[in-house]
Amino acid sequence: MDNTQKLAFKSQLKQFGLDLIAQRIAAARQAADQAQEAANQEEKSSAGDKYETGRAMGQLQKEMHARQQAEHEREHAALLRVRADALCTHPVPGAFIQCQDMSSERTGGSLSEGQLLEVSGKRVDFFGYPFPGIFICAGLGKHSVAGQTILFLSPAAPLAKSLLDKKTGDEFSFNGRTLRIEDLF
Repeated sequence: MDNTQKLAFKSQLKQFGLDLIAQRIAAARQAADQAQEAANQEEKSSAGDKYETGRAMGQLQKEMHARQQAEHEREHAALLRVRADALCTHPVPGAFIQCQDMSSERTGGSLSEGQLLEVSGKRVDFFGYPFPGIFICAGLGKHSVAGQTILFLSPAAPLAKSLLDKKTGDEFSFNGRTLRIEDLF
């Protein structure tokens, strides 16, 4: 992969994350609106407490969805600050990291702040599922991008924080495996 392709791939991952977060914001907004509408439709009955309880429950649901929306908006703002348009030499937001498992089979992977981890060789099993890469930018979970399964991991995750001082050639442990950073861009 040449430099232009590396930058295009990182940009594609960032855009995927932005789109995903935008969908989550819209879903949270819609759920909050539906909760408010349901609370407004509660009718008074002979059991007055039932009416008040129903309205209170609707208000609680609306507030929960509003908090989710606010958290998604914070993730969106943080992801907007991730630079995917530059090659990196150290683990910073928007960097890509490629690793090799130095344990028994030499086929692993790892991660780092703002990075994507790609496994050298065959796919391996991390967190109970196989994936070839990790992009650390926001905690969005596992998704398929450009035919590859990518784990989007938050820079605030303990593992991401532990790799901030790593560089190409460094080794570290992850899930009982020793991994070496093969490439970082």
